[in-house]
Amino acid sequence: MKKTNTKNAKQGIKHAKFERTLAIVKPDGLQRSLIGEIVKRYERSGLKLVGIKMLVPTADLIEEHYTLDPEWRMKNGQKSIKGYEDKGLKPPHTDPLKMNALTLGHLIKYMTSGPVIAMVWQGMHAVAVVRKLTGGTEPLMADVGTIRGDYVLDSYPASDADSRAVRNLVHCSGSVKEAINEIDHWFKKEELMSYKIVQESILYDVNLDGILE
Repeated sequence: MKKTNTKNAKQGIKHAKFERTLAIVKPDGLQRSLIGEIVKRYERSGLKLVGIKMLVPTADLIEEHYTLDPEWRMKNGQKSIKGYEDKGLKPPHTDPLKMNALTLGHLIKYMTSGPVIAMVWQGMHAVAVVRKLTGGTEPLMADVGTIRGDYVLDSYPASDADSRAVRNLVHCSGSVKEAINEIDHWFKKEELMSYKIVQESILYDVNLDGILE
């Protein structure tokens, strides 16, 4: 195994334990005193917290966050229109960009309404693990046992009726590439910590050396 690790190092292959992802406890998560519960769920999976900050986001920060992917406006608008049509409802706009402008406005209002907690988590399959623990975007349809499934009552129909963003407690990166871009957007390099924790020897040590005395 040591030979394989040496070979990977020579080829520039970074171990999966260094994968990082962004998670943001949204304003409703703070107002409902769920910070500790959310952090606990990620932490107990084996992930390591390497960056954390509390702030009230600006409208520019949020707009830039959601538009880091240059195609997001069009794709989000198309998705929103399809969501209405699938329910047999008439969307407010048939132009994807106009539909997205409405959605983005709701998101900015939601995310700038109060303090948020931005976090960077590191560990094996960090992106997929955080998404699994967080649950589906719509709380009503999120699995029981996930953060959104256990702690939120909201749904798309309810948020549409109120002309607001769905309140789902947490944002988490959707892919490794997205995570890299989002972390760079929210954190400076010097705000991220590189350190070891004891449990990493159990999670990642090849032979589990050092358990027995």
